[in-house]
Amino acid sequence: MSGALTYLYVPGTMPERFDKALASGADAVVLDLEDAVALADKETARRTVAQWVAQCMPGDVEVWVRVNPGDLDDVRAVAGPRLTGVWLPKVGSAAEVTRVADVLDEVCPEAAISAMIETAGGVFEALAIARAPRIRFLQIGEVDLAADLGVDGSHDSLLFARSQVVAASVAAGIEPPLAAVSRNFRDLDEFESDTRKLAGLGFVGRACIHPAQVAASRKVFVPTVDEVQDAYAVLEALATTGVAVDSRGFLIDEAVARQARRVVALRAP
Repeated sequence: MSGALTYLYVPGTMPERFDKALASGADAVVLDLEDAVALADKETARRTVAQWVAQCMPGDVEVWVRVNPGDLDDVRAVAGPRLTGVWLPKVGSAAEVTRVADVLDEVCPEAAISAMIETAGGVFEALAIARAPRIRFLQIGEVDLAADLGVDGSHDSLLFARSQVVAASVAAGIEPPLAAVSRNFRDLDEFESDTRKLAGLGFVGRACIHPAQVAASRKVFVPTVDEVQDAYAVLEALATTGVAVDSRGFLIDEAVARQARRVVALRAP
């Protein structure tokens, strides 16, 4: 696990918000060159983001850039030692990831990639995409995917796609997928409830479009002190016997231990 659980989007045309995003409490900032930028502003946004990434002092905050689909010039422009990686929208094949990975090999060897699945074709190619070079985690662009599928975007309508992406991530041995953005930033109780549903499906962390969503997302994904203590107790019980019974009389085995290790990995520093 990378340790990052909250990712805050910032439009690439709003440099006055870049430093504020770093100080927002989010684990990562995502400077957007795609949907948040009008076509006429693409070149200006690219220059603005590239300049900021080159000189920013992010500390422990990860810095990602969502580039435009297939735009290798975007990738080259933002490459640099302070860049954590790039988000690739509308990925439909592993070959698309490989092209970007080849560029990063030349200009930014340490950078990672997150592929965004936003089409029916991408859903069925999820495993191949997850196994492509430099992929750290997958995501679903749920608004675009719902439009492509002709569904309403509700929890039930996207369940198959979400499960496919989670399973592909596990099979490929990469980090769990990041939960998609919610345009609801006023009703934080509903946002938290929705985030818990996604966590239950296997997503870890969430992309946010407003700083108010950051704390609510962290509340879901960071285990409580009691949960961490219970996880350690499970691991200690199995350390000598291999199989044990917890205080409720439930069997503890290696499958339970795997979940306990996930909890420990997500604990607050």
